[in-house]
Amino acid sequence: MRTVLQRVSSASVMVEECIVGEIGRGLVALISVEEGDAERDAIYIAEKIATTRFFNDADYKMNLSVLDVGGSVLAISQFTLHGDCRRGRRPSFVSAAKPEIAVPLYEAVLNRLRTYFKLPVATGIFGAHMQVMLINEGPVTLLLDSRKIF
Repeated sequence: MRTVLQRVSSASVMVEECIVGEIGRGLVALISVEEGDAERDAIYIAEKIATTRFFNDADYKMNLSVLDVGGSVLAISQFTLHGDCRRGRRPSFVSAAKPEIAVPLYEAVLNRLRTYFKLPVATGIFGAHMQVMLINEGPVTLLLDSRKIF
């Protein structure tokens, strides 16, 4: 699984001109599932989202997690994170998992964030054309990969 995490002061996602998810202070998590991913990948990504220290403490050091600051998560499915642009001009998405694999693993991340970590989680709609609006605070943007490629 790959995830792009952005620290935000607010964010929302629209589908067909209707807001379907929004948060205040917290993290936007763009999540992509890869062929071969399993439950352990979902657990790894959820734990990183919940516990990585993205927020500044009183000394302006990134020592606080989204849990520590009482923040929320806006989780968006985004298979294009597994786009391969190394050859040609059109990205290849062959390594992105098919929906029958991706949906349950994406939902496993959401479930773990909500039940185990008790985080408020808003979402987009899997597979829909979405418009994501956010105010990236910092800016702070980090990449996660459950296979630890980066």
